[in-house]
Amino acid sequence: MRGLADKVVIVAGGASGIGAATAHRLAEEGATVLVGDVNAAGAAQVAGSIRESGGQAAAHTFDIADDDSCAALIAAALDSFGGVDGLFNVAADLSRNTLGRDTDLVGVPLDVWRRSLEVNLTGYFLTARHAVPAMLARGGGAIVNTISGLVLHGDRSRVAYGSSKSGVVALSKHIATRWGKENIRCNVVAPGMVMTDNNKAMNSEEYRKTVFEMLRSPRFGKPEDIAAAVTFLLSEDGEWINGQVLPVNGGTGLR
Repeated sequence: MRGLADKVVIVAGGASGIGAATAHRLAEEGATVLVGDVNAAGAAQVAGSIRESGGQAAAHTFDIADDDSCAALIAAALDSFGGVDGLFNVAADLSRNTLGRDTDLVGVPLDVWRRSLEVNLTGYFLTARHAVPAMLARGGGAIVNTISGLVLHGDRSRVAYGSSKSGVVALSKHIATRWGKENIRCNVVAPGMVMTDNNKAMNSEEYRKTVFEMLRSPRFGKPEDIAAAVTFLLSEDGEWINGQVLPVNGGTGLR
């Protein structure tokens, strides 16, 4: 893809799954990648693997729910690589204590609601808030935020997760509208059922079978499928796409 060579891209939530696959794909396309995650060992492993393959990468431990930590993430990219050209937000609290207790409007514990918003929405707000000025200093940049297919189709449960991800759409459209004329793009990728380790752990076989019936593709998604879409949106090949939501879901629902 064009325009990623020598660009500096932060992957916020890059220690595993979709984030790790995207960090690798970006590096393959010539980008310098800062792998940020609360999982220090995982971030270091991904960055090390990229370097072993001949790419440029570093790891930075950060907490997306903490403002100072998000500011330090952007500062690390500036200090290590001289600027920020791209940001991919994929971090989320998918733990059993949060997503695992996320039910419906009436039953969801209030701490789950608050934690979901804190990480999945406010966290994206914080990373973008600190990244935009750095991008403006470089003459522009691109942001891709991650939501979920349930935002597009609804769900009988996971009200906190879905609501937090819905807010990401409005946040992304605001960024695209406010700074689009200043050469900053912000888009959203909406993955379908992607077979990450966490997905396998959190969703039953019965649930996966139900989702598979809705697919128009012969398989579930892979992290690399989402990585390809994100890399395109961050590249110059996607420079006339701004403020959009791109479903990457094997045809689960047609828009």
